[in-house]
Amino acid sequence: MSDTFEIKAKDGKARNGVLNTMHGSVETPFFMPVATKAAVKHIIPDDLKEMKANAIIANALILDLNPGAKFIKERGGLHKFMNYNGIIFTDSGGFQMIRNSFYEKTTKDGVIFKDVLNQNKKFLATPEYVVKIQEELGSDVIMVLDDHNKYGLDKEKHAKAVEQTYQWGKRCLEAKTGKNLMFGIIQGGTFPDLRKKSAELTASLGFDGIAIGGLGIGETEEEQKEAIDICINILPENKPRYVMGVGNPLQMLVAVKLGIDCFDSTYPTQNARHDTIFTRKGKIDIAKGKHKEEQVPLCDDCDCYVCKNYSRSYIRHLVKMDEPIAHRLKSFHNVRFMQKLLEDARVAIKDGKFEEFFNKFKKGWER
Repeated sequence: MSDTFEIKAKDGKARNGVLNTMHGSVETPFFMPVATKAAVKHIIPDDLKEMKANAIIANALILDLNPGAKFIKERGGLHKFMNYNGIIFTDSGGFQMIRNSFYEKTTKDGVIFKDVLNQNKKFLATPEYVVKIQEELGSDVIMVLDDHNKYGLDKEKHAKAVEQTYQWGKRCLEAKTGKNLMFGIIQGGTFPDLRKKSAELTASLGFDGIAIGGLGIGETEEEQKEAIDICINILPENKPRYVMGVGNPLQMLVAVKLGIDCFDSTYPTQNARHDTIFTRKGKIDIAKGKHKEEQVPLCDDCDCYVCKNYSRSYIRHLVKMDEPIAHRLKSFHNVRFMQKLLEDARVAIKDGKFEEFFNKFKKGWER
């Protein structure tokens, strides 16, 4: 049994376990709200505690640009800086490679980015650099620097990214000095042979956990499922498995069914900002006129603060009046919805009823 990760129950390939870190433990499978700049959009840390979001992910590269990883370290680290005592993963900045505003060029040494927060000055992000800043932040889980490609690029480009990610992964491990956990990242696009090769290479390095990257960026649901399934069949049973960037509730449960343990995504807060509310009976557009007189919660079987205290009618009113608090209420509900969904998934796995739980949710969500 690993001190880092322990599997408690299985139902088919679906797993319930516990991930142990410097700032406590979190039960799997779990979902992490995205706090790119040390804040989840329209959500305060006390909200995260209220909704039982026991882990979040921030972006080390963005935080180093402003206010600076060293600046945050001098103020007690990221947990103290943002007053959040849960588990914090930090991304290395690899995702910014698919953002034209940030990305300049890839070299064997690292990635040349444009500092969009400081007059677009160019700088080199190396594997050693991203490990250093994540250790300064005090991250519970450090993500390696990966060569992240956009969806739809040719196989040759993805093949180079697989090799580059492997080499950078080795350098990240060599640079690590702290007690932080470190997760490797699998790339390979939608090419089965490249996914297989990347999974084998990444698994060979002995990371504390392994993430499947390069998904949730435009691929079809079938392509996503195939990429995950290929990797799962190769990855070690005793290490946590993480799919980055996937936050569609049904896609998450499909991945749990395949053996995935954790997720992150802006999906719930992004949908909330566009007035889309998650319910077990599918998504609703709260701005529509049919909700004007509905004196019922956003979701009738939800236990969140918003559903206990406010009606659809009131929240629609706030939306139509362009009141800023509407964003907080919508976001709070959607993020809690994600937490409750995986809480229920964990119970179903323990009870040996995950297939039944999955089918019931799928039927309601696709109404």
